[in-house]
Amino acid sequence: MNNEKKGSPGAAKAFGALLRFYRERAGISQEALGRATGYSKSQVAMIERGERRARGNFVKIVDELLGAQGALLQVAEEVTASGVAAWFEDYLEEEAKAAGIHKYEIQLIPGLLQTSEYARAVFHCGVPVLEEEVIEASVIARIKRQEVYFRKPQPLVTFVLEKAALIKPIGGPDVLRKNLRYIRECADLRNVTIQVMRDDGWTHAGLSGSFTLLETEERRSQLVYVEGQSSRYFLSEQPEVGDCFARYSALRAQAFTPEESARLIEQVAREL
Repeated sequence: MNNEKKGSPGAAKAFGALLRFYRERAGISQEALGRATGYSKSQVAMIERGERRARGNFVKIVDELLGAQGALLQVAEEVTASGVAAWFEDYLEEEAKAAGIHKYEIQLIPGLLQTSEYARAVFHCGVPVLEEEVIEASVIARIKRQEVYFRKPQPLVTFVLEKAALIKPIGGPDVLRKNLRYIRECADLRNVTIQVMRDDGWTHAGLSGSFTLLETEERRSQLVYVEGQSSRYFLSEQPEVGDCFARYSALRAQAFTPEESARLIEQVAREL
């Protein structure tokens, strides 16, 4: 794997834009292109937006059909095994330079706290099924994100995790136990704070779902990042941003303290 050519993170968007250019130049609709390749119209649209990787003979067929003379084939080589979904690139760019990263998660250990085994198990849960090549590249890319902890200047990183995220045995008990121990190690970093949400509280500020808060360089501005089933978006305007930061502050107040959370994580690991 280490000898493979790594794809550029922006290649999926570049390929999609080039595909759309040649398709429109040829006067062919997305629906017609889908019929010629065995894809649906919506799948072709996703490839053009850089949200889906073309598989099988798709690239070869469209390169010939649209008269691209090898241009699509060449750009498609850069898409292979990039390990980063095109729609996630904008977020990663902000995360990598953020002065503060604050994450509330409901049902899954966040990527910045995942071991490679847990991350691999998560990607194996993907529907539709991901190719092994894509999974391995994605695992590498996810673990590399954790270098942000040691960047200079170090960012302040905080997490509020629901207990459900810590007990769901993704990958099996051994994988989860190892990941819980890794979370405890991360909690000992001076710039990282991890809290677990109480499960006996009568009030809860996070019922609207998971979200990530970013404080940009020198804390001159703030962003909120939200993911759904088929949508991802940033919030950058007030009052929405302020509301989310207030919501996160309330969650931290409602959660177990970092010390209590550490003991709870250790207990869950022991009981697996």
